[in-house]
Amino acid sequence: MLITNKEGLAQRAKHLTTTAKLPHPWEFDHDSVGFNYRMPNINAAVGCAQIENLTKVLDNKRDTSNRYSDFFADIGIPFFLEPKNSRSNYWLNSIIFKNKSERDKFLGYANSMGVQVRPVWKLMNHLPMFSQCQHASLDQSQWFEERIVNIPSSVKS
Repeated sequence: MLITNKEGLAQRAKHLTTTAKLPHPWEFDHDSVGFNYRMPNINAAVGCAQIENLTKVLDNKRDTSNRYSDFFADIGIPFFLEPKNSRSNYWLNSIIFKNKSERDKFLGYANSMGVQVRPVWKLMNHLPMFSQCQHASLDQSQWFEERIVNIPSSVKS
């Protein structure tokens, strides 16, 4: 779902998400690379229902992130906070460890206690199907991959 208050952007998005087909009764000419991302009515209804609760959900997630921030600060584990001049939706909460060994120790302990935590996603070039693909130096990305843990981020009841 895309929500905007810019009419031109809305029209362009609709054009691209409906295969970028130019209007014509029988010709199928496309003026851009487009996609068939039209949303079925049932998905739209679910999306509308979720939008009605968006503020409540975002407040809930912000409260969770604040609790995490306080908890992890007390035990010396950095928690990812929103950058200045921005407002995170805290879709995902993450912590960062000094090294892969500390990360893995935490992952093992938390999961053994029934808390489902997991490392950040692997870099694409580390997946077998992309291992032969060309890529630039990813030293900084590799550094993060070895240290970040995603922690439970669902809306709490």
